Amino acid sequence: MPDLIRAKPPSILLIEDDASIRQLLRSVLTAEKWQVFEADTGASGIDLIIRQQPQIVLLDLGLPDRDGLSVVKEVREWSQVPILILSAEGQEEIKVKCLEAGADDYVTKPFGVGELMARVGVAHRRQSADASADSSPLFELSQVKLDRSQRKVWVHGVETHLSPIEYKLLCVLAQYAGRVVTHRQLLSEVWGEEYTEDTQYLRVYVGYLRRKLEPNQDSSRLLINEPRIGYRLAIPASA
Repeated sequence: MPDLIRAKPPSILLIEDDASIRQLLRSVLTAEKWQVFEADTGASGIDLIIRQQPQIVLLDLGLPDRDGLSVVKEVREWSQVPILILSAEGQEEIKVKCLEAGADDYVTKPFGVGELMARVGVAHRRQSADASADSSPLFELSQVKLDRSQRKVWVHGVETHLSPIEYKLLCVLAQYAGRVVTHRQLLSEVWGEEYTEDTQYLRVYVGYLRRKLEPNQDSSRLLINEPRIGYRLAIPASA
């Protein structure tokens, strides 16, 4: 009887110059059945992305040969592989720049392994769903259903009216579901370039939208505030 064909494990690339952090992550990820590739410089990391085509990249910002932002910018010229930033405390400005350059998420050092694995899981699920999401006007997440072809929204199965701004805000967040969308990006895409500094405006409308998407205690928490960075539409672990 022929051997059964085993599914190839998902692959992840660690671009991190701290050997102790790589060892910890390698141990955790291999225990979760990930195939792990490692690089300790930006140049070797980019080479491995090209040669191995990992499904996710974990990228440290403080590399010995170049900064992580330049790695994000270069990779985004030819690849949409999910990139999760590993960032030190107090670097909100550079995290925003990385997200606006195309990084998908960030985890702050020192980080909890549980949080990191949750973020990796979200990125992996989102990547698996991207192809079908791109071709469909329908978007469903927990209690929310969005039909972009009809410009209609349902919450807990009940059609819910959104103002034009709330609707556009939801559409942008749905487009990047699971990812942090920066204040500047949301303001630019919803209101226009001339409003990119009006974060108070954004907070008000996010509050309106949150009350409609999370109307009662049975609602999943979907709209997550990332302090000083932006907002994310959370993907539940069961999604």
